[in-house]
Amino acid sequence: MKTEVLEYKHAGSSLEAFIAWEKTHEKRPGVLIFHAWSGRDEFVLDKAKWLAQLGYVGIAVDLYGKGVLGRSVEENSKLMEPFIKDRKYLLDRMQVALKTAQNHAAVEGQKMAAIGFCFGGLCALDLARSGALLKGVVSLHGRLTAPEHSKKEKVHAKVLVLHGHDDPMVPPEQVLAFEKEMTEKGIDWQVHVYGRTQHAFTNPEANDPSMGTIYNPVAEKRAFQATENFLSEIFNP
Repeated sequence: MKTEVLEYKHAGSSLEAFIAWEKTHEKRPGVLIFHAWSGRDEFVLDKAKWLAQLGYVGIAVDLYGKGVLGRSVEENSKLMEPFIKDRKYLLDRMQVALKTAQNHAAVEGQKMAAIGFCFGGLCALDLARSGALLKGVVSLHGRLTAPEHSKKEKVHAKVLVLHGHDDPMVPPEQVLAFEKEMTEKGIDWQVHVYGRTQHAFTNPEANDPSMGTIYNPVAEKRAFQATENFLSEIFNP
């Protein structure tokens, strides 16, 4: 496996994408990975390597800036807040990351997808809602509310949402509103809901009952299998 860190810029910020792929002369589909609220940490680097093992180019993008990582709930919230408040700015940053990934020598630029965790799930869905030419996106325990600027855009990507039923940050009414949005836009969508499962269920370090962030290894296994199946479907129809 080959890995590299690729620097790119947006709005005066230096950002770093971690890229992993199996050595081959053939270009492979690229899968962007959007990190959770703490930043581009080891968790998403591992997911880039996992995607490389599946035959894709895994691209763990950076939304906060080179070397920027939150170390507490307060720091994480402060880092994420500007992007939640300005979803158009967030989209601009993601579009730069997408273009950077498409131009990588190992990537087949017309075959792109995105996955994201928590805050990153919201990011993946926002990128799809923008009309980006993605084959598909996966949100893993992500927030589902749509930004105002996305309402008129045509969505090209297939959509998979992997959600914990007991997630306190995404109540059932938000899930129903999301399903209504997807249906009205004519999108090929799926929502898999895991019972007795809370927020951040794929993260082994999630263990905060007060916030409802609890690791669930059974749901994790199911979610990654569903992601693997979905990527195989969109790239090998």
